[in-house]
Amino acid sequence: MAEAIVPPPAAAAAAAAQPEAPRRELTARALITAFFVALLIGATYPYVVLKIGYGPNISVVSAFFGFIALAIAGAISGIRGTRHETNLVQTAGTAAGEAGFMCVVLAAMDMLNQKPELGFHVSLTPLQIFLWLTVAGLLGVLLAVPLRKHFIDEENLTFADGTAAGETMLVLDADRNQAKARVGTLFAGMIASGLVALVRDFTGKLHWFGGRIIEFKEILPGEVYFSKLWANAAAMKNGSEVGLLGFGSGLLVGLRVTLSMGLGMVISWFILPGQLHARGIIESEVYKDTLRWAMWPATGLMVAGGLTALILKWKLIVKTFQGLKMSDVSSTDFPMKWVLWGVGILTVLLCVVQKISLNFPVWLTLVSLVLSIPLMLVGIRVLGETNWAPISAMANFMQAVFAGLAPGSMPINMIGSGMSGSVAAHGEHLMQDFRAGKMVGSTNKNLTIVQLLAVPVGALAVSFAYPLYKEQYGIGGNGLSSPISVKWAGFAELLAKGFEFLPRGCFTAMLVALVIGSVLTLLEPKFHKYVPSPTGVGLGMLIPTLSIFPMVVGGIVQHLWQRANPQHEEKYNTPLASGFIAGEAVIVLVIAILKGASLLV
Repeated sequence: MAEAIVPPPAAAAAAAAQPEAPRRELTARALITAFFVALLIGATYPYVVLKIGYGPNISVVSAFFGFIALAIAGAISGIRGTRHETNLVQTAGTAAGEAGFMCVVLAAMDMLNQKPELGFHVSLTPLQIFLWLTVAGLLGVLLAVPLRKHFIDEENLTFADGTAAGETMLVLDADRNQAKARVGTLFAGMIASGLVALVRDFTGKLHWFGGRIIEFKEILPGEVYFSKLWANAAAMKNGSEVGLLGFGSGLLVGLRVTLSMGLGMVISWFILPGQLHARGIIESEVYKDTLRWAMWPATGLMVAGGLTALILKWKLIVKTFQGLKMSDVSSTDFPMKWVLWGVGILTVLLCVVQKISLNFPVWLTLVSLVLSIPLMLVGIRVLGETNWAPISAMANFMQAVFAGLAPGSMPINMIGSGMSGSVAAHGEHLMQDFRAGKMVGSTNKNLTIVQLLAVPVGALAVSFAYPLYKEQYGIGGNGLSSPISVKWAGFAELLAKGFEFLPRGCFTAMLVALVIGSVLTLLEPKFHKYVPSPTGVGLGMLIPTLSIFPMVVGGIVQHLWQRANPQHEEKYNTPLASGFIAGEAVIVLVIAILKGASLLV
């Protein structure tokens, strides 16, 4: 959703003017650093995605973390890290982040589990999560390898996040003074955000090693309600959370999308409750009851926005399948023989994992894998041209396909669409890394190797971290809102039960929202600055005010900052916002680990 903030093109020229450093790329130092960065991002990214409702640009954040980690290693060893090593670490972080993003499917399953009347009972163990995400992710990487020459070399698509990451690494490598300033800004943001989260959440009794007990009192509240302005503020979650993660997300997303989310917030949490209660549609004006109705028009807006945007790009989709030479790869690419063997072995493994672990029919695994390939091709093209990854829209399409193949089966629907989404997500974002690698001058084979190594690391981190976040904060309702999961689960429920089971009036509202979302998307190309984002409005209708309000403030601050000092904002906004996001995510993970180990109660 967030538009990439690309450093000045002069970065490439500055890098070219620098003397060529000794080429160090696939080194032991780079691999060790990549492992730890992948583990960190894979463990913290699920919290970010589930909390703010989308996945911010992880490529640039990974580039910063890679540079910092290699700088520390270089200070210890006396050998300066190269931009090629940084690129490999950035690639590992991106791959792990994509594994982390797929926690939205796990959250969607848990939301369906919370409704006993649906008869849905799919709860994955950490081992099942690891195996499922690992095999699907590795398949996505290998299937995308032969496409690099077409999309990166021949088509030369932009892939804005990858371009931003590449420019960032060139700037950091070429200008050490600017690198220090940006890294310092990132650290300042992390420290500030981490301290706020620590003071806010670190309460209870810490059972330290040796039997020592330290008690921590609550100092900061988790949220502040607008009780003086809204009588039912607490019940409707109308207020603001105390923290900098949402504010940092708003800095990254920008004004248009955050104001669109603010519009959705006003509609769902300030206007709708009274109207629905007055008409006897909901029992009381509380967040949970309102969400059950509002999720349907919100889903209509998001689905219409995503699919209409995809339809508008039909020429790009047609172009994707024209002149595609999958076997024509460079000698610097991952060998095609390895790709073919890997895809064959992983396909068998996926069939076994989904049949034995998830009771998913083998023939449906094969069908969904075949269908995921054209969907990945479409996703790569759209991502490369627009910087929008249509994973959610593609998942909705796959849900409709599985509704036809296995009518009424929500487990089949969720597992099949989740697997296809994971394959497509990893394939799409491998191209971001190839784009950054081409700018930096890295070897494509090494980028692929690191991706293949990082996918299981990211899956391992997710399988470990997601249950901790689920236990500590909860999923849906009063827990982590995850609007993408709400849409995913709601669409599965709708396809399984039929329209007649929807709450009164919401089907009509969903149809109206579908029309509005389509119209807004059609108007976007010509009136981008003046038309609200249907996806943004839909997100605002699903995420409580507590989380939306700081994001809106962040978007306004970013706009004012940009107008007052555009060069300063361009230089420092991304590292500062990334620090705000990463700082809270890291502290929250530490607290969840302590509580999971029963050290903090």
